[in-house]
Amino acid sequence: MNFELSRGELRAAVRSKGGELVSLRDGAGREYIWQGDPAFWSGQNPILFPIVGSLKDGKIQIDGKTCEMGRHGFARGMEFTPVEQEEDFITLELRENEETLARYPYPFVLRVTHRLLEDGFSTTFAVTNPNAVPMPFCVGGHTAIRCPLKEGERFEDYELVFDLPERAASHLLTPEGIIRHASTEPMLVGDGRIPLRYDLFARLDTIIFSLLRSENVSLVHKETGCGVRLNFTQFPMVAFWTKPGAPFLCLEPWQGCAAWDDESGRFEDKPFCVLLQPGEEKTLAYSICFE
Repeated sequence: MNFELSRGELRAAVRSKGGELVSLRDGAGREYIWQGDPAFWSGQNPILFPIVGSLKDGKIQIDGKTCEMGRHGFARGMEFTPVEQEEDFITLELRENEETLARYPYPFVLRVTHRLLEDGFSTTFAVTNPNAVPMPFCVGGHTAIRCPLKEGERFEDYELVFDLPERAASHLLTPEGIIRHASTEPMLVGDGRIPLRYDLFARLDTIIFSLLRSENVSLVHKETGCGVRLNFTQFPMVAFWTKPGAPFLCLEPWQGCAAWDDESGRFEDKPFCVLLQPGEEKTLAYSICFE
């Protein structure tokens, strides 16, 4: 089921399968969200829950039990239920079922709100623990922005620009998508800019930062400065991914990450995992606005 949102000249579409915002058009009709193409990647804007990234051998220890989950968890493949909608926002909900309990042995409530802003949209994750015991989880966004945005432009015409000067290295992944604890690559060298190149993603797969000083990063055309700005201030990690040759870049605010090669294997020990107490709710939001 699809749902339409509008605010002023902005138009958006949200899909109940996966709870995703799958279209965002400005007043000129320009589409900002990648529309998916199996030749590169059929995804668009998946919700990452209750894990972010890959597990070692696809397995994790939860309360002494070995559980299995695919990359980025199960929410992106499940049907969400709409619980509230007005003209410019919608809230969708996912709860546990027999399938989720086999992989993640907790009742849970995940509510996702997509809201149009004057110049873009925000997505809010609200996770509630209805259990009598603490519940570990991770959550994240994976919004694929069309890049280039205009006909005649190239991917290499764009760059990432952080709002503060940064000196930071990217975490590195194994071919299986596991983070190498002792390996990083210098990426931000003080000016807060990363020119986009497909060969960079062919080599690293994903650029991953943790605990940056910046609260925003812009994906913009080098000459015109036009593009979008991601606010990830509530998230400790931010990542960027594309398929070499594909006309999109994913902007990914993360609370949690893929398994580290030296981690214990217990869910609650995962870096940046949230351990939600009984009856507690954790809310995290990010926004993407036009530049």
